[in-house]
Amino acid sequence: MNKQAGFTLVEIAIVMVIIGLLLGGVLKGQEIITNAKVKNLENDISGITAAIYSYQDRYRALPGDDKKATRFGSVTAGDGNRKIDTAFDSATANEESRLFWLHLRNAGLVAGTTDDQEQPSNAFGGLTGVSTGISITSGANIPGHFIGFTNISQDIAVIVESRGDDGNPTKGSVQGAKDDGTVAADYATDQLYQLYISL
Repeated sequence: MNKQAGFTLVEIAIVMVIIGLLLGGVLKGQEIITNAKVKNLENDISGITAAIYSYQDRYRALPGDDKKATRFGSVTAGDGNRKIDTAFDSATANEESRLFWLHLRNAGLVAGTTDDQEQPSNAFGGLTGVSTGISITSGANIPGHFIGFTNISQDIAVIVESRGDDGNPTKGSVQGAKDDGTVAADYATDQLYQLYISL
């Protein structure tokens, strides 16, 4: 009489434990990557804030708005109205939100060439910019200067908002909008967002 070949309960249990360990490792790895990206974003905020204060301390002006930026040579100056006018993600040359980066690079406070006005990329492949005032279409309302980030995923937006504010994308010191700049009543939809952090 032939015996049927099969797995014993012990063998099945061992396989299940191995699968559980693999799944746990993958999920933990994803959590570590997400936390590292959030930390990268928080480091960007700290670095930009420090660069602004250093520039103001050194030149008594706001980068991008500095009307004496010609001290760096043939560099376009701002209008000196104490605001970084124009959208934080502007693609138009010589607008103050782009001059912001040019002035900081010429002062040696951020990396890049001294003729570069491009906003740097963030850890999520979007833009990082600084401006004053937010478009009313976004539903966000930060009255002063802010750092803006584009291309932020839902899970990161929720983490950054909960760490720094009240969870409401239209109120507080951390606000957000959908990545197309329109109103986001919450971060419930699995899509990309813009985040605005008050300075």
